[in-house]
Amino acid sequence: MTTRIAKFIAHSGIASRRDAEKLISSGAVAVNGITIDSPAINVADTDVVTVNGNVVAPQKAPELYMFHKPLNVMTTSHDPMQRKTIYDVLGDEYKHLRYVGRLDYKTTGLLLMTNDGDLARRLTLPTNKIPRTYIARVGGTKPNFEIARMGATVDGVHYRPMVIDEIAPGKIRVTITEGKKNEIRIVMRACGAPVQKLHRESFGNLRLGNLAPGKIIKVSQKGIDELLKTL
Repeated sequence: MTTRIAKFIAHSGIASRRDAEKLISSGAVAVNGITIDSPAINVADTDVVTVNGNVVAPQKAPELYMFHKPLNVMTTSHDPMQRKTIYDVLGDEYKHLRYVGRLDYKTTGLLLMTNDGDLARRLTLPTNKIPRTYIARVGGTKPNFEIARMGATVDGVHYRPMVIDEIAPGKIRVTITEGKKNEIRIVMRACGAPVQKLHRESFGNLRLGNLAPGKIIKVSQKGIDELLKTL
């Protein structure tokens, strides 16, 4: 059985399929010692694929994990300011995983991790409109959440309508389907309700539940299949 080279690289977790194609066109990829410049090549598990001289392991079945990102932790592999990253929190056996999207430094909760670069890309595509739900504590005395519910434009950037449920004074549940950088914080500020605390409780059909901060668990194949059905 053979697989397109870009898909092979994506499934290894090194890069998304699109980024794999860029690596190929830049001359960073070789098959059996021969540098290639076209993604229109199929490879088998017996072929030796390298990226920048490093051997790429044969593709594995996609794996997906739920990680409870703690407060004051960066979603990155390296922080120039030397702040703690998610990989400082995760055990060595999880260091090969890619994060799916990001949670900012001050946001806690559910962060998905995977060994499959193509899966990570699919789960974050805005066109797939996967709902992400957060609990937020907000300030402000007279917030106007209709701004968020109708779809806000802030500093020339448009944000899709959000579902806002007021749980208690100063506490709301927010569901988004886009995931732009700092989306909730930006739109809530425009609503007159600056975010004081933000926690993601679900991503699609996957819920964080009682998973403790800093802990990670594997999603069952059934859970992955149910999530993929929504794409």
